[in-house]
Amino acid sequence: MSFERKLGWLIVVLTLPLMAAAQTKEAPIIFFNPSFEDVPKAGEAPNGWYDCGKAGETPPDVQPGAFSVVKVPSHGNTYLGLVVRDNETWEGVSQRLSRPLEKDHCYEFTMDVCRAELYLSTSKLTGQEANYATPAKLRIYGGTGFCSKAELLYETSVITNTRWLGHTFRLSPKNGNYQYVFFEAYYKTPVLFPYNGNILLDNASPIRAVVCGPDKMPNPKPSPPIAANTKSVPNDKPKVTTQPKVDTPAKRPEPAKPAMAEIERKTVSKGRVYRLDKVYFDTGKFDLKPESEPELTKFFTFLKENPDVIVEVRGHTNNAMYPDSSSAYSLSTNRAKSVADWLVSKGISASRVQYKGYGWKMPVEPNTTPEGRRKNQRVEVKILNMNG
Repeated sequence: MSFERKLGWLIVVLTLPLMAAAQTKEAPIIFFNPSFEDVPKAGEAPNGWYDCGKAGETPPDVQPGAFSVVKVPSHGNTYLGLVVRDNETWEGVSQRLSRPLEKDHCYEFTMDVCRAELYLSTSKLTGQEANYATPAKLRIYGGTGFCSKAELLYETSVITNTRWLGHTFRLSPKNGNYQYVFFEAYYKTPVLFPYNGNILLDNASPIRAVVCGPDKMPNPKPSPPIAANTKSVPNDKPKVTTQPKVDTPAKRPEPAKPAMAEIERKTVSKGRVYRLDKVYFDTGKFDLKPESEPELTKFFTFLKENPDVIVEVRGHTNNAMYPDSSSAYSLSTNRAKSVADWLVSKGISASRVQYKGYGWKMPVEPNTTPEGRRKNQRVEVKILNMNG
């Protein structure tokens, strides 16, 4: 290790106790070097971050500049590059926080995340040059030491966007207090076979304590799909008939939005939202049904004819089958992702199709009636950008 890096680690060791002493339970938890600033280099974690990769493999990279990665940082001069490999190894970094994440408390921070279109390196299986560009996901663990995986606190869907997007991460430890945090790149799950992929991280905010509630819930490992129902139905059947009690007042229903059939270039504007009325899923599932294809084809045709338009596919649920908001977020995200993946499979660039799940926090009708719950179980499209 170079003298400069030894000096950097010495500064971290000496300053962290002082930082911790100055922290109160109300003050934010501070990352050291949250923007991953360092001299751009391959195979060496940024200053203040500890390499948690497998022994014998190279550490993460300080980008841009290595392996043909040229993306401009979202903040500062550099950012972190993590890869997953086709030999079942992947990269991660860890750090000791200024004070612990406490059990049964809720926290939130933001960080910019994207994927590099080019990340050229050597395949571990073939020995030939490969592009490590397949979308991967980010896992965040709380731990009791460097690289400890005591508890999975957050897991994203695979990161398909190739422009920087700010993500909000909600953490809520259930099993203990954690002084360490561990960021890890991982494959799309379930893992059918290991592949070469990457994620890029930049501009992490301080971690702030938030009130635990339906709008501030953690997003743990996505719940596994529920067993398929033999009967195909377009909407989820409620398991309960009453709304769950929550600490915050229910949001007022949103006004009705135009259907996808009404979308025309002359009426489209940034920020406008359209309904996908006939996009169906089986109960508790996120696999698209054949009956959805005509509606999706209208959406695909519009995007194909308007290559400057960037959209967000938005998934929603009602609060009957999934009164727990973390499960609702998971299902709605996976449904939105199914639509985004369908469009990409038809030839629409992944950089033009973002997706996000909103759970049941944005109803268009009250959830107190079967009809209201049916209408809240929906997929929408928001126009993020157009005309460049």
